Amino acid sequence: MTPLFKPDPRLDLVLERVVDAPRELLWTAYTKPEHVRQWFTPKPWIVTDCEIDLRPGGLFRTRMQSPDGKQVNDRRCCYLDIVPNERLVWTDALLPGYRPSGDPFITAVISFQPEGKATRYTATAIHRDEATRNNHEEMGFYDGWGTVLDQLAQYVKTI
Repeated sequence: MTPLFKPDPRLDLVLERVVDAPRELLWTAYTKPEHVRQWFTPKPWIVTDCEIDLRPGGLFRTRMQSPDGKQVNDRRCCYLDIVPNERLVWTDALLPGYRPSGDPFITAVISFQPEGKATRYTATAIHRDEATRNNHEEMGFYDGWGTVLDQLAQYVKTI
């Protein structure tokens, strides 16, 4: 696969790991709401709702709940690029139908590349400027996204 772009370390955060699962399972876990709800936020947080309209211009939305029961982070994103079993790209800079959003934060590129019977998983968080990138890193990008990836790796063993 040819990379979609070359990450800029000043603006982007990248998490890459080999996951002991075929990419088809990871793809399924990323593209079906009933699966996303099981692993997409670090526990003890939970995903209370997820909507997916898996097409360019379609909706990717998650709503999360904190351990104390507060509903937070109702994030609405627009899919930009979808290559089955290889790549998902979505952004909160656009709403479904490519409508501009009022509060953009991130564009995510998730790629799944075969590596033997496993999958090289790469998550790239693209930011508009260094301050936003640095803020995301300080918020715990590597710990949070790493925990979620661990949860995903465990979850796909059950589907």
